[in-house]
Amino acid sequence: MKTILANNISINYRIDLQRNKEPDAPIIMLSNSLLSSYAMWDDQIESLTEYFNVLRYDTRGHGGTEAPSSAYSIDIFVEDVVALLNKLNIEKVHCVGLSMGGFIGQLFAAKYPHQVLSLTLCDTACIMPPASLWNDRIKSADNSGVESLIEGTLGRWFTAPFRDTNPNDVEKITEMIRNTGVQGYVNCAKAIRDMDQRHILQDIKVPTNIIVGDKDPACPVSASETLHSGISDSKLVILSDAAHLPNIEKKEEFNSALLHFLKSE
Repeated sequence: MKTILANNISINYRIDLQRNKEPDAPIIMLSNSLLSSYAMWDDQIESLTEYFNVLRYDTRGHGGTEAPSSAYSIDIFVEDVVALLNKLNIEKVHCVGLSMGGFIGQLFAAKYPHQVLSLTLCDTACIMPPASLWNDRIKSADNSGVESLIEGTLGRWFTAPFRDTNPNDVEKITEMIRNTGVQGYVNCAKAIRDMDQRHILQDIKVPTNIIVGDKDPACPVSASETLHSGISDSKLVILSDAAHLPNIEKKEEFNSALLHFLKSE
């Protein structure tokens, strides 16, 4: 585990080098979902490092990254990213974000396009209503801990057939949820509740790929279609029989769609 002080917090990160250590290999940055850590991307690393260096990090409040008590926002998450890249002397990245990572990716690309080679938005959205849903989850975490969120979260993140036949993958994600602190979850959930990024979609000018599972109830296909229509010249890939984490549930199809786009940029 490596940590670095950036934007006044300790950020946990990992770099996996392109397998032949090519000095000019581009860098992909992977940004995690709510209630997970950078380990959610483990199934992508072997494929990606054939061509790219891969930077993963834990968003504030998650994994091994600090969870300060102050209020969070998507803007703050983006400033964390910029500070991390500056500390690591990384000028440009292919940005890939899933769910919360996609919220961050949208604003990062809109505000700092000179640092973004391309943008991939996975199972994400530009607004996440209703506020009452987030208030209920926040109350549940405050009163009963993140353990109270596990069953509902797994139901949204994986289809029932996958949960029945892939217990190891499901248990890995269960442990990520269980290991997320209440304060980190609550502060991130409030930031998501208050997010509305519809107005920035027109400002995203970098090459953009959108990937979504067709059975995602958390960030449904309609949310990706909104992104697709709002971001000029973006591409949309819909993966069959996958819920909120197609990078795990349909990893081969996901990796193929991701690499096809990245290798063309």
